[in-house]
Amino acid sequence: MTVYLVPAGGDRYELYSEPPEEVGEAPAPHEGVLRRWAHTAAVQWHALVDRARHGRATGRLAGWRDAVVCRLAESISEQRTLWALRLQTGAIVRYPSRLSGETARDILYQLLGKSRQHHGRWLAIDSVLFVISGILFFIPGPNIIAYYFAFRLVGHLQSWRGARQAMDRIAWAFEADQGLDELASLVDLPRAARAPRVAAIAARLNLPRLSAFFDRVAAAHEI
Repeated sequence: MTVYLVPAGGDRYELYSEPPEEVGEAPAPHEGVLRRWAHTAAVQWHALVDRARHGRATGRLAGWRDAVVCRLAESISEQRTLWALRLQTGAIVRYPSRLSGETARDILYQLLGKSRQHHGRWLAIDSVLFVISGILFFIPGPNIIAYYFAFRLVGHLQSWRGARQAMDRIAWAFEADQGLDELASLVDLPRAARAPRVAAIAARLNLPRLSAFFDRVAAAHEI
């Protein structure tokens, strides 16, 4: 697996990768209700995203819905880097060539440490909220609130496990990349001016969703 240290303006960097968007096999009946529910939700979400990305919606409302789904899908993809790392024992970090390997290592572990702390905190909070949401079981129909917190709980658990695995067990290799250096010089440019160059870098790196991700981190830098 390859992870990229993407420049986000100033001294900020974000972890990025594009792991395969595979739903995976359905869990066995003995693996628990929560795992089976999460798999069903993932299948439904994957189908929804696939329809939204193909742009087949008709009407303004449907177009707005598909745009929101695509935006959420990109946001979730960012967390999937940590989800994928929980299954790895070795990985590569590609970083801007202006950095030294030692600096890249320090940045990587700082980001992973913050992620582990962030997702661990929200894992504890959402676990409590999920238990509390169970009091709504008596309301007719599916307990949407419980489903919502279950989805968040599973997501934060996956991310926390990925950050822990990455810090404690993964053997990292580091590779400098000139294309990531070029991205750093584009953060402060207007989106229209930088778009062709960002797209060219994304194509060279074989990362089709990098442009959308870079636009988001660049916009956050401007705020």
